[in-house]
Amino acid sequence: MTSVQVTRVGAAVLALACAATTAWAGPYRAPRTVYGAPDLQGVWSNASLTHMQRPTGLTSLAVSPAEASRYEHENAAKKKHAPVTSDTPAPPVTDSVGQDAEDLYFLPSSDLARVGGQIRTSWIVDPADGQLPYTAAARAEANAAEYGDDHVFDNPETRPFDERCVLGVGGSAGPPLVNPGENAQLQILQTRDYVAILAEMNHDVRIIPLRGRRHASSAIKPWMGDSVGWWDGDTLVVETVNFNPGERWHWNAGDYVLIAEGAKVTERFTRTGSRSILYRFSVDDRANYTRTWSGEMPLRQTAGPIYEYACHEGNYALPGILAGARKAERDVAAASSAPDRPGSPPPASPPAP
Repeated sequence: MTSVQVTRVGAAVLALACAATTAWAGPYRAPRTVYGAPDLQGVWSNASLTHMQRPTGLTSLAVSPAEASRYEHENAAKKKHAPVTSDTPAPPVTDSVGQDAEDLYFLPSSDLARVGGQIRTSWIVDPADGQLPYTAAARAEANAAEYGDDHVFDNPETRPFDERCVLGVGGSAGPPLVNPGENAQLQILQTRDYVAILAEMNHDVRIIPLRGRRHASSAIKPWMGDSVGWWDGDTLVVETVNFNPGERWHWNAGDYVLIAEGAKVTERFTRTGSRSILYRFSVDDRANYTRTWSGEMPLRQTAGPIYEYACHEGNYALPGILAGARKAERDVAAASSAPDRPGSPPPASPPAP
């Protein structure tokens, strides 16, 4: 046998050995903690253009790279120095402090999420249309909540929980997890008996006991609900019930997501690679949804760090928000009671009965 033939035989053997090694390796197995549990610890990000519901113009759960690129470019163009309101033009492009404050503060993601090699258009995977399966009554309540967010300033309790610094924007710590427009980092810490999930947004911390599956009394309704967890193989399963009525409305990219007191949210965290966790969840609430609905979200490991989010109850912005609403009411009342200007036409007569 010539040296060339020997070389070719050796290369073939090496290729077969590599293929056999790959076949024998099997599915990914998460590293273990000193307690023997799958290790989910680290800082993870869920920043993405993908959100809870599928946006208009995208018709399927998974899209092609070309479709994704078109959507991502259109989204970037809309956000770049966009008008403040429909009748207020975009601010001028300046660089007075040597940085782009919007990019640094909001940390927007420019990409749709990837799950299992697919480019996803919504976190919701069931129903297939990627939309929240509200009952008619719950849909009307969602519309009212959206209106109230922009128009109801009666007292502090009617303002959203993030404005009051009770929870992070939209309830980003979950359950279920949503991805905020900024500070979209989560740190997972584990002991033998607990898992803690720290959300950078408003420094919310969910503490999940792993000792048994019994919930506290239904009379106790903590913020972020009453969670219990257990291991199912390499997957952390978390079941949450007894949600606080004050967090009834979570929201994500304009979608109002109802998480009522009677809802049950089941989450599954599975480490799928050295730098990835697949997060899956389902929401069971037949009083407000026509069916149980579910979703998937990738969590990507990041170097961090987690920064302080110094928002606290009693913040000075809230009195200013309410004072501004009272000023607007006084201005409307003053305008309606002002005498007619000279030469102004008489008020229109009311329609005949």
